Amino acid sequence: RLAMKCPGPPESSRLAFFLENALAREARIWKVPVFQNLTLKGTDISLLCYKKAVLWIAEISSQFQFYPETFALATSILNRLLASVKAQLKYLQCIAISCLVLAAKTNEEDEVIPSVKMLAVQSGCKRSPAEILRMERIILDKLHWDLYTATPMDFLNIFHAMVMSKWPHLLHGLPQTNPSRHVAFLTRQLQHCMACHQLLQFKGSTLALVIITLELERLTPDWFPVITDLLKKAQVNSTEFIHCKELVDQELMRLQPSNAVFIFHPISQALQGHPKTRLPCRHPSALKNSHQARLRVAVSQPVSAPFTPATTQIPDDTMETDEYYDGFGHLYSEDGGASGGRVNAGGSCPPLRPGDGGSPCPPLQP
Repeated sequence: RLAMKCPGPPESSRLAFFLENALAREARIWKVPVFQNLTLKGTDISLLCYKKAVLWIAEISSQFQFYPETFALATSILNRLLASVKAQLKYLQCIAISCLVLAAKTNEEDEVIPSVKMLAVQSGCKRSPAEILRMERIILDKLHWDLYTATPMDFLNIFHAMVMSKWPHLLHGLPQTNPSRHVAFLTRQLQHCMACHQLLQFKGSTLALVIITLELERLTPDWFPVITDLLKKAQVNSTEFIHCKELVDQELMRLQPSNAVFIFHPISQALQGHPKTRLPCRHPSALKNSHQARLRVAVSQPVSAPFTPATTQIPDDTMETDEYYDGFGHLYSEDGGASGGRVNAGGSCPPLRPGDGGSPCPPLQP
């Protein structure tokens, strides 16, 4: 993990060194699968099954409170393997869990990594520990034991640190936002994009720079000089950058909360129509908390297995910005902003106090 201290001019050369090494490694190792006719070329793995596999990795990674870099590396290993071999759908679940195990062994502290047996049970994977270990050896053999490549998460950290080092004033217009909280917010966007098959064609450096660009456009009208400088340093192709930017912009629109329209029905009329019906009276915050409570997964319970016909999305609580905040706080030396330890996978939403679940307003129906 990069020990970046921002802001500060002396860090510029150090960050440039990090970027140069990351770009060189990406150029040498980067490889992604090719999809054709809605399936992975030469296999029976559909686009939906691939997306579910990536989202499943994200869910398990969040459940065990792994670093965001672990998810990014697991996805990178998965992509490189699927680009190298013609895998069958029946092995995809075993491949996905094995990629996460290998990524955790690379990035996480030993005391954090669960046993393969525990990981198999808690994840809901229907593969035995022996099968997972055997798949690990196959992956290592196919990738020549060279697991680490510069991931989109690495580039996001580097680019963000570069921006904060030279233009720290960009966050002044965002109340209660510091560099680590800001990069945690961008991490949520990046992980969402990494599950999109249309964005697989772009290198991690391009994807991360697009995420940074779209955020700078939102923050300041003077964003162009900032991005021009990063484009030169990152050596990103302008045509690919523009194409990627259009696709990412469309993908991130799905993360925006929809505008709900509510219709007011007086309680008296509702009770007259349904004399025995008790209308629920919940505050919107209570609805949100109850939704998060249903999505929250305890480590003692298995995660639902992937690859089912239902549409899968990364749960809101697994992608909460605050989940990553403590993990990034030490990168920017923010005393008092981060506890230094791992955060609760359940998100940052506090429990309701007695009486908070009700509302003095009449019930609203969407």
